Amino acid sequence: MPSLDDLRRVVRRIETRRPPRPAAPPVQEVLGGELHDTGAGQVLVVRREFPLSHRHGRYALGAAFEAPLDLLSAAARAAAPVGEARGLLFLDTETTGLAGGTGTYAFLVGAGWLEDERLVLAQYFMRDFDDEPALLTALVPLFERASGVVTFNGAGFDLPLLETRFVLARHRWPHDLPHLDLLRPSRRVWTGHFPDCRLGTLEREVLGLEREDDVPGALIPALYFDFLRSRRAAPLRRVFDHNRDDILSLVSLLGWFGRALVVQDDLEADELAGLGRLWEPADLDRALACYRAALAAGLAGPAAQRVRLRLARWEKRAARWDAACALWEAASRHEAFDPLPWEELAKFHEHRRRDLAAARAIVEEALDLAAAAGAPERTRDAFAYRLGRLERRLAPPGCGRA
Repeated sequence: MPSLDDLRRVVRRIETRRPPRPAAPPVQEVLGGELHDTGAGQVLVVRREFPLSHRHGRYALGAAFEAPLDLLSAAARAAAPVGEARGLLFLDTETTGLAGGTGTYAFLVGAGWLEDERLVLAQYFMRDFDDEPALLTALVPLFERASGVVTFNGAGFDLPLLETRFVLARHRWPHDLPHLDLLRPSRRVWTGHFPDCRLGTLEREVLGLEREDDVPGALIPALYFDFLRSRRAAPLRRVFDHNRDDILSLVSLLGWFGRALVVQDDLEADELAGLGRLWEPADLDRALACYRAALAAGLAGPAAQRVRLRLARWEKRAARWDAACALWEAASRHEAFDPLPWEELAKFHEHRRRDLAAARAIVEEALDLAAAAGAPERTRDAFAYRLGRLERRLAPPGCGRA
């Protein structure tokens, strides 16, 4: 049986016969970037430029820089009004994990801005963790000259993460820089219309864009750690492409919102209803106009029912009773029994019109429909109680009263 020394000699002979593994080419050559000296070290920057006529999906990039940011800031309920559109900074990060906190790094930061009538898209990459001071230093002038930041879910992830990294590196974080997170208005417009409001879903359904060979976001941290171990950058090309597409989609989506807030002629009924939800907390008149336009455009099904009831609620508050009743009448004929419009019609006829007979007829019909639809017992009991009270009020004096 060979000794341990014999085995070691065999292993050394095998290793000496194996040809040396070629060194990985420099990352800047593989990814097509340049090393920039920031004064705090070097950072890899991959820069691309796009004409404003470039279409990302259905829309040209230039539309974003004509968006009425005052309207969008109000509709999206931004904490502070976003400044001049031509000074916007579009931002997206790729990170070592999704947990956040001090142990998570933003190893790739994509940034887009307008320069000489072209969209500049620069990607700042950490070749190792030692590059973080250089990356953060490179970002400082971008924030300093920006009129506002545009992200997608940046309020919940990207910006808090960058703020943590800035603070740990003793950099000043621009707390007063206006921020427009497009996830918030997207949820108000498309929740209930699409299965979710992920950026990939909006790219496909709104922008008309289908990514090819896109790397799933969940795999991106592993690809970066593989690079740190092997120094082979080729697999990172897909990560850079993913980040670049995220930035371009931000620009294109902002252009969609900018146009939709001003011109609704080519919007679908569901999108008009979504714009109504977007405007409702900020500008009620605009919201009601969108709701009415959605119904006029043929909004149907549960979405139409929700819009009728929201619109009727505001018409009631404004004492526009004819409009409110017309909406309740339409909502009462919805294929799925809904007690709310029947209750509102009964209350209107009982308390506003003082027409107890009409109120009783409405409640009787509602009670029959509730029973046929198998409505909850508490719903049927509520109508039965209302019917009993109306019948007592309609009874002749001294008849059937204690």
